[in-house]
Amino acid sequence: MQDGELSRLSESEYRLMEIVWENGQIEASVLAGICLERFDWKKSTVYTMLKRLGDKGALLFEKRMVKPLIEKEQIDRSESEALLNKSFGGSLPNFMAAFLQGRKLTEEEANRLLEMIEEATK
Repeated sequence: MQDGELSRLSESEYRLMEIVWENGQIEASVLAGICLERFDWKKSTVYTMLKRLGDKGALLFEKRMVKPLIEKEQIDRSESEALLNKSFGGSLPNFMAAFLQGRKLTEEEANRLLEMIEEATK
């Protein structure tokens, strides 16, 4: 799965992938049961999404088993970059200004952000 394709997961596909990530490897029928319980999705819906996610290279679905081929962090990073590029012209300072507008940070949050900035500039 190419980086540009990583952000192409729909909300439903992402929710299904969260269950797969939680389990590491899971039987498709067990996954369908979890999806029925959590989201009221029919088995056919789950299997259609498994096929699509397999075609996208996000997971492996064979011999009734499902396992992730990409890490959650890869998807999260790709979606964050897509949002940054789409809404803020790729500018992290513009994103932070919009995000922090009218919001108060705790001292712990501010310190953590400063640590992240220091680490990123090394």
